[in-house]
Amino acid sequence: MLFLALRSVRKRPGRFLATLLSAFLGAVIIMTFSSLHDTAAAPGVDEVSSESMTISASVVGGYGSLLVFFAIASTLTVSVRQRAEEIHLLRCTGATPAQVTRMIVGESAVVALAGAALAVGPAMLGGRLLLGLFKDSGQVAADVGPVFGAMALGSGFGIAVLASVGAAFLAVRRATKAAAGARGPSRRRGRTLAGSAAVVAGTGGVLTTYAVDGTEEMLMMFPAYGAILLSVGFAVLAPSLLGRLLGLLRGPLAAMGGAGGYLSARNLRRRGAELAGVLMPMIIFTGMATATLYIQGVESDWVAASGLDKTVDDKNVETLNLVVVGIIVVFSCIMLVNSLYAATSYRSREFGQQRLAGATPGQVLGVVGWEAVLLTLTGLVLGTVAGIAGIIPFTMVRTDQVLPDQGPGTWLAIMAVATVVTLGTSLGTARRTLRAPAIDAVTVAA
Repeated sequence: MLFLALRSVRKRPGRFLATLLSAFLGAVIIMTFSSLHDTAAAPGVDEVSSESMTISASVVGGYGSLLVFFAIASTLTVSVRQRAEEIHLLRCTGATPAQVTRMIVGESAVVALAGAALAVGPAMLGGRLLLGLFKDSGQVAADVGPVFGAMALGSGFGIAVLASVGAAFLAVRRATKAAAGARGPSRRRGRTLAGSAAVVAGTGGVLTTYAVDGTEEMLMMFPAYGAILLSVGFAVLAPSLLGRLLGLLRGPLAAMGGAGGYLSARNLRRRGAELAGVLMPMIIFTGMATATLYIQGVESDWVAASGLDKTVDDKNVETLNLVVVGIIVVFSCIMLVNSLYAATSYRSREFGQQRLAGATPGQVLGVVGWEAVLLTLTGLVLGTVAGIAGIIPFTMVRTDQVLPDQGPGTWLAIMAVATVVTLGTSLGTARRTLRAPAIDAVTVAA
């Protein structure tokens, strides 16, 4: 199976380009920040500098590892879904499910190793630039030199390969069960329980903010983590929430969008579980970015208004918040693009049937456009609710105001990024799919 995996990667490298990109970006981020561990452990580094670098590397490493896994999982789900016919042919020629799984897992491991190897050079440069930023902000002493060693290499290669292998295994297993008709209520119950638990925990974290003194340095932790958990909970519950919302909006959509609006609502409601991969990164991106940026803005204004200078810890927290938001933006966009590409390109047969039944390409694009708008609105609303749930308690306790003074500019920028990515990918992929003649799309997909 390893030989087949290497042969497959060598013969069709384009198939693995998205996975390679995810592994490369993930390894760059992980190695860049893990190099701070190597630098902190070098001889002669003072305690304050070492603590600043260690905290930053640990926090970003945790977030980064989680996001790397989700991004690679999203990419591999696309790949496995598009290879359904190939997997079926292998099964018909005598390959067992375990052999197919080993082949795809082996391919993923090979691609992850290649992505991590390509990431070494950029990560070394990124580590130097990052250390320079820490020096410029006074978090690290000026005489500390950059070190790129075993911690950076081990964490980068290890996380990239483990995430790829684990995600590939889950994607193949999910595809095998779906093909066998094994999707049952137990999976839906598990999703509901997990999502509900995250919402309850996030609500508890947000409400805890009111029990903490307004001058406490660690006040930011409770609303920030509460908003993150609420975002994750809403993302996990997204399919059922989307179905209920569309049930209420079916009439208004038919009135506003005509047949296209009605068909869009019907398609989305029927394909709610499949579209969970689209809503999850959008909700998490919107909720975490909104909460983190506004909470950090309120905190910075409060420190400035109090007449105090920012301590090293304050600078560490601010740096971490901005970097984490940057990581979230990059990987959320990757996950959105991959999920939307899969959800749209996989429907080539459906589009062909609609055109053979009399629909024009413009009408098909209209349906896809309405679907993208509904998905975007649902994701943005749920993400915004999660973000505001953390922003308001923190602002009230820290400043005695209800809303922050930063204004809607940051929120509008977040909305614009999510909207452009969603609409652009959906319509662009659909337009490309519609270039093929309708009869060819139906015949090839069948």
